[in-house]
Amino acid sequence: MPGRHGQYGTPVGILTGWRYCPRCSSSLVHAEGRVDCGECGFVAYANPAPTASALVVDDRGRLLLARRAVEPFVGLWDLPGGYLAESEHPLDALRRGLREETALEIEPLEFVGIWMDQYGPDPDDPWTMNMYWRARPVAGELQAADDVAELGWFSADELPSADETAFGNVRLVIAGWSSEK
Repeated sequence: MPGRHGQYGTPVGILTGWRYCPRCSSSLVHAEGRVDCGECGFVAYANPAPTASALVVDDRGRLLLARRAVEPFVGLWDLPGGYLAESEHPLDALRRGLREETALEIEPLEFVGIWMDQYGPDPDDPWTMNMYWRARPVAGELQAADDVAELGWFSADELPSADETAFGNVRLVIAGWSSEK
């Protein structure tokens, strides 16, 4: 089913371009959302990469945003967080990601939800499964680090515009937060 997602018809572009088995170097067969190796039996599925991010709100009711220092969307505002390591629990990834990017220790509060998105502007960019929690800072001194150029606290009426914000899912989550104010 050729179209927007390439000749293999999968809505996840992560396997686009895979030609050889990473285990035995034999040719791979592409199927809907997966690749198979007829020689060694290796199978890889086009799954979205999970992320864990937070809506960190301070005692003045302001939301913490991070300006991206790397592509995709370098220079645009994002919610702090990051990818999960292979065996990492999402809440552990959330705490680690916030510590790496902001130097803050946080207390995760209620789960907000899951949004699907692509990690970049191109149709073949990989998909992500983005999990969000509300959180509050409990320790640390705010400092931009890792892949963050700048951090800022924003009240609901001071938020960056949609075109200053990275990723469609981030815009939706921030809009939901601001509509509650």
